[in-house]
Amino acid sequence: MLKNYFKIAIAVLKRRKFFTFISLFGISFTLTILMVATAFMDKVISPDYPDYKRERSLYVATMEFKNTKEGWLNRSDVSYYFFDHYVSTLKTVEKMAISTNAKASNAYVNNKKIVIKYKYTNADYWNVLEYKFLEGKPFGQQEINNAEKVAVISEETKAAYFGDAKTVVGQYISADNVNYRVIGVVGNVSETLYSFAGDMYLPYTVSKENYKRAELMGGYNAVLLAKSKADVPKMQKEFDQMMKRVPIPKEFDKVYSNADSFFASMTRRIAGDGTNNGLTVVVSILSVFVLLFLLLPTINLVNINITRILERSSEIGVRKAFGASSKTLVYQFIVENLILTFLGGFIGLLFSFLAIYLINDANLISNMRLSMNFMVLFYSLIACICFGLISGVYPAWRMSKLNIVKALKAQ
Repeated sequence: MLKNYFKIAIAVLKRRKFFTFISLFGISFTLTILMVATAFMDKVISPDYPDYKRERSLYVATMEFKNTKEGWLNRSDVSYYFFDHYVSTLKTVEKMAISTNAKASNAYVNNKKIVIKYKYTNADYWNVLEYKFLEGKPFGQQEINNAEKVAVISEETKAAYFGDAKTVVGQYISADNVNYRVIGVVGNVSETLYSFAGDMYLPYTVSKENYKRAELMGGYNAVLLAKSKADVPKMQKEFDQMMKRVPIPKEFDKVYSNADSFFASMTRRIAGDGTNNGLTVVVSILSVFVLLFLLLPTINLVNINITRILERSSEIGVRKAFGASSKTLVYQFIVENLILTFLGGFIGLLFSFLAIYLINDANLISNMRLSMNFMVLFYSLIACICFGLISGVYPAWRMSKLNIVKALKAQ
């Protein structure tokens, strides 16, 4: 039976080639956009180099002061003092990776300007995050305590600054007119992981800023690592209890800082909300966007399918006259529409591979490499099925209600 439906579907597609082209283009283009977007979201959200321990981690990235009476707030990164004075007392935190966001510095090599993005970290940064060391090793607590001017650089920075040198450990690199001795080289990190991407990593104790200043706001963020996945909720609860003891600065009546999962931390940065409403807002906006993006081509496909069905009214009348039930006809037309949708999905898959190849080749985001993994393919398959069912059910129902006599007279 399915074989016959497939043959009929191919014959119908060949009958009106322009409608077929419009249908396939709408399906393939929509699914290509969705698959590329899903591949990008998977790259951003899924554990990726060097942040592989997300199931055991919570992320602290912002500090927010609110004056609810006058309706204004201050929002910033977090101070080193906050992590050292408050967060370090939490019993459920096994290790804590503290770092700043990357700052840009210009260096000149052979009269060529090189932009070096450097960031300051603590010693446990290298224990929580799993950077791949191509040469040398990370700096430890001893280098931190001695405020040694040492640096770990990226593979890309090594090539740009030192050229074809086989090894650069022990050589010096300059940033902000300060020379640092290179002690390690790590693999490049994608810019999609902006909290961990950098060209050069330095001990926080060599920073020119006063990291000991007793303030809550500063330029740092942290990854809190629990001993096990089961301890993460306990760590989050302990962090929330600790925040109740944090003194509220003058002129404000609320202070917020959250230890979130990776996705919640990312959405909180986008929404700019110290409460938990930001996550709901971002997820709702994304859901509505995807729904509308699928709905518009679906409506167009519904209209095209109705036109196709009306052209086949004589066929429907004859089949009904010979005893075909409405259920059988509905089933046939839904299967035909699914065949059309999966054909468009296959074309969309080919376009997606091409688009991802071009995006990776263009290196639009530094060191980002998109890929079509099983999760992306799974969601694409679900999208195809939903697309086919939604756009096929109503036209099929309209078709099943056609009167036999009117259907035959239409021809």
